[in-house]
Amino acid sequence: MMVIATLNARLQPVQRVERYDDPLHEFLQSRGAGSVEGGGTLLGTDGEVESADVEVELSDPDKLDLLAQTFDLLGAPVGSTWRAGERTVDLGRNEGLGLYLNGTDLAPEVYATSDVNQVIASLEELLGHAGELHGWWEGPRETALYFYGPSYDAMAALLADYVATEPLCERSRTVRIA
Repeated sequence: MMVIATLNARLQPVQRVERYDDPLHEFLQSRGAGSVEGGGTLLGTDGEVESADVEVELSDPDKLDLLAQTFDLLGAPVGSTWRAGERTVDLGRNEGLGLYLNGTDLAPEVYATSDVNQVIASLEELLGHAGELHGWWEGPRETALYFYGPSYDAMAALLADYVATEPLCERSRTVRIA
């Protein structure tokens, strides 16, 4: 039985494989429940990822609940679905926060003296168990960092003071993405 999960997750193909495809394939194989057969990425007109698909071949239709639970454990965002034939079911519990860093309009010395990797480490430390970075996107005018966790509002509150004072976050925007 072919099942296609459409994840409301902004992940590049490599990020999708690491976060969903490989762990899900290993989990299903270890239980004789099926395998991941492929996937895809839907891009917006600007090249930013809008969603990701994971194609799963289940050995038994009775394994659909197990599949949905596994996607939830792997962090699937709200707004995700799986479909098998004519049947579509909602899945996912995590909410998403996109932090879009301005890549063109800050003072040149900010870009010269800032380290985006240090900013990411600080953001992850502030979030603790409230969320984690799942992916990123580098566009022509901004870089997006995608965090997912149980509550968008909690993540936004935990990051607000840092984002307001970190030079590389000047003129950034925070967006609910799931």
